[in-house]
Amino acid sequence: MSQQCIDPIVGKILAGWRYDISGLAPEMCSDYESHFAECEHCRSRQQIHRMIDVGLIALASVSAGVFLLAFGVIWHLGPRHAFWLEIAALAGFGLSALIWLGVAVATPAPVTVLDAAKEGARRVHDRLPEEIRQRLPEELRIRITGT
Repeated sequence: MSQQCIDPIVGKILAGWRYDISGLAPEMCSDYESHFAECEHCRSRQQIHRMIDVGLIALASVSAGVFLLAFGVIWHLGPRHAFWLEIAALAGFGLSALIWLGVAVATPAPVTVLDAAKEGARRVHDRLPEEIRQRLPEELRIRITGT
């Protein structure tokens, strides 16, 4: 029950880009967006790639936090060879931060997270009573709704 791409040529192009069309000009994106809308195979692959990207950022963030926590514990307890343990903890933090930065720059994960946050804000806005929506500043309403 394997899904097939409805247009293998476009599918191969998108696979080569890791299903990322965020950097393309808007006039070039329309064909690819329509392909995603029609092709379940490519759409599911794109979702898998974005989950991996966001997962890598989350994992690097947790890793950096654990290394900072380790540094704090070592600094507070002051065991033998504390200096070298502190250096190792800071090196681990630095490596985690570098990996986080690399994933954030090389993938559209930050854009994906921002889009998810905007969608969540739109849902909350749409559920608010009309009198509360009217109290929101116009600039904020425009940013949330896009109109």
